[in-house]
Amino acid sequence: MFNYSTLESIGMEKLHKTFIEAFSDYQVKFDLPILKFQQMLQRRGYVSKASIGAFENNALIGFLLNGIRYWDGKLTAYDTGTGVIKTYRKHGITSNMFFNTKQLLQEMGVEQYLLEVIQSNISAVRLYKKQGFETLREFECFNLDKNKYKHTPTAEYEVQHINSITKNDWKEFSKFWDFKPSWQNSIDSVNDASDTFVYSIIVIDNTIVGYGIIDKYTGDIPQIAVDKNHRGKGIGRSIFTDLLKNTESDNIKVLNVDNHCDSMKDFLLNLRFEQNVSQYEMVLKL
Repeated sequence: MFNYSTLESIGMEKLHKTFIEAFSDYQVKFDLPILKFQQMLQRRGYVSKASIGAFENNALIGFLLNGIRYWDGKLTAYDTGTGVIKTYRKHGITSNMFFNTKQLLQEMGVEQYLLEVIQSNISAVRLYKKQGFETLREFECFNLDKNKYKHTPTAEYEVQHINSITKNDWKEFSKFWDFKPSWQNSIDSVNDASDTFVYSIIVIDNTIVGYGIIDKYTGDIPQIAVDKNHRGKGIGRSIFTDLLKNTESDNIKVLNVDNHCDSMKDFLLNLRFEQNVSQYEMVLKL
């Protein structure tokens, strides 16, 4: 009844159309015109030959989109999006796509399969556990209406912009982290979509002591961090205020904050972010 194959021959417009249709009733509303969809796939390392589509009479009715990169030193696939058009659900399509995907990834030498799933999406969590996925971390996601943000500076710092982040910069910036960023917020993800971001830094005594990154179009902040020796002085807030000026989106998002990281959660809540979604980060050893 249904056929399954990889997606090399599927154009971006058809893929986007099916994606929007499949996620039309999702728990989180998607504002994803085709340009943003392309940028999302680029950022997450999408590989069409590692991704599976479900077809009925050559019509794409479901998909399992994957990125491929090294993660923790292992060749890893990342589930960038799994969806089935509503009228085709409850026919085992998602399970069949996973079966085909696991075989495909093993043939490609992929060692593990990583994904995130909303905790309240019980049916999806149950499916992934049935497939053998195990929970690695719990994430919290936050959003803020830019128009409601009131900047109340405790101290003002001059914020500078850089065109890109060098390998040496990343090495220093990673020392500021309180947790390792998730796949879509990782160094590789930022580098793969580098032209969509604005990079804000604060320099004291010729040394960068804090940085932040924001998507110019979507308002997504994949990373913001301050040197542990310079916290509590308003540096993070100064960077954040600058980031808001450099995105066209009114909806500011910080996704996948490690649930154990109270420092980041407190920082965001003090900026009047609201916590709106909780996710599991899950992995399957292949």
